[in-house]
Amino acid sequence: MLFLLVTGISFFFFFLNSLSLKPLPPWASDVRFLPLCFWKELSFSPICKALKKGIFGIFWDLPFPSIIMAIKQGTFSSKFENVHENEQLSVLDLPELALDCILEKLSPAGLCSMAAVCSSLRERCISDHLWDRHMKHKWGRVLGPATYREWQWFIASRRNSSVSAGKKSQGFMKYIWYVWPLTWFASKFDKSYNKDSASPLVDTVMSWFLAIESGKFWFPAQVYNRENGHVGFMLSCYDAELSYDPQTDTFQARYPPHGRRAVAIESGIQWERLRAAPVDTPPHDLHASDCLNDLHPGDHIEIQWRRNKEFPYGWWYGVVGHLESCDGNENYCRCHSSDTVVLEFNQYTPGSRWRRTIVNRKDHREEGNEGDGFYGGIRKLHTNNEIATWKSLWPREILE
Repeated sequence: MLFLLVTGISFFFFFLNSLSLKPLPPWASDVRFLPLCFWKELSFSPICKALKKGIFGIFWDLPFPSIIMAIKQGTFSSKFENVHENEQLSVLDLPELALDCILEKLSPAGLCSMAAVCSSLRERCISDHLWDRHMKHKWGRVLGPATYREWQWFIASRRNSSVSAGKKSQGFMKYIWYVWPLTWFASKFDKSYNKDSASPLVDTVMSWFLAIESGKFWFPAQVYNRENGHVGFMLSCYDAELSYDPQTDTFQARYPPHGRRAVAIESGIQWERLRAAPVDTPPHDLHASDCLNDLHPGDHIEIQWRRNKEFPYGWWYGVVGHLESCDGNENYCRCHSSDTVVLEFNQYTPGSRWRRTIVNRKDHREEGNEGDGFYGGIRKLHTNNEIATWKSLWPREILE
């Protein structure tokens, strides 16, 4: 039935194309090759072996050499009846729990291939609960609340801008591309995606996953040591818009402009230099510090800093130090009870103007000047993973 349905669609468009009517949209002529591409993709899909003894099991398991011999001997009908009696169940005949367990074991590519088999499997394979696990496993460490809001805006903008018949037609093709990601469809659609990026998308976790995986969706995150570890950004973390490159398994970043400076673009960013924003504070807004009363010498912190008022904040790594009047002896140290908090940035040489700064514990706001920059909100680091990440990025040489 599936083969007849797919073949019927291609024949329908071929028939319309032969009439002297209005020209069909560009994608209509491509659908004629759908049956060939479908069977080609299916034959190399990860689920082909599973289907071998399932939906198409009766055909694959037929002993064709024996059948040919049986035809010559006139005993074919009896042998075929025996095969038919031993016919195995298909995948769809499995209990609900068993089928769900199988689908949960499939990779994203396997789910995509399984979704292309029939409508019943497609409805199951695009289910959010199956894709949530893949989303968290691969993208969880770089996606935050801001990313989800950006995705919702991305979906809404595509829906609102799809008004013409041509755009609706391409939206149909895009839907097929997301729930039936055949290699042929993807390559064909990529050519037209840049011409009209306002096609509607399906708001599912699967669509979100594939949009990120393909690199078509730019999402907000933060990058350590931006601009290939430029000396002016060592041990900092800045907000950026990221696009994934599936060919190299790296990312491209677009940083917000700094004053009159144009948007900076960086390519080839590795996974270990990325993180989701730890706090939901826009890069130009001051973070409300809620940890000042808990800061003690030796605590690891991040503090907002920007060069001037026009620049966005970046997060810079530092530690809480001792007051000049304290010798560092733990038995006599009272730095934690002082209204003044000393912050040290030990990646800089002693005596550097960037080595130390002082903030008010009771009434901390943005502090600084045009010469030394402006210090903003502070967040205390509580996990060893965060601290270890910063230490792994430590520069090889002390900075001036």
